[in-house]
Amino acid sequence: MAGSSSTKINRLNRIAGQVRGVAQMIEDDRYCIDILHQLRAIKSALAKVESQVLKDHAACCVNEAIASGNEAQQREKFEELVDLLEKARG
Repeated sequence: MAGSSSTKINRLNRIAGQVRGVAQMIEDDRYCIDILHQLRAIKSALAKVESQVLKDHAACCVNEAIASGNEAQQREKFEELVDLLEKARG
């Protein structure tokens, strides 16, 4: 996989810490808007990791399928992306 795995792992560890923090905020009965702001930050951080993994997939897995010249493998990678995008829409 292209890109730095450690960067993605570090981001995910930070997100896990944020989730634990939100759980504590809920236990402490903190103000709802403050909790919602933290949840929005978590969603944004996850979207960044997702984007990086998608870019890595295109740079590595999809690129390898294209370079292989194997039409079945190319079609498979394309269909995986289409399926993923369709699931994200609805």
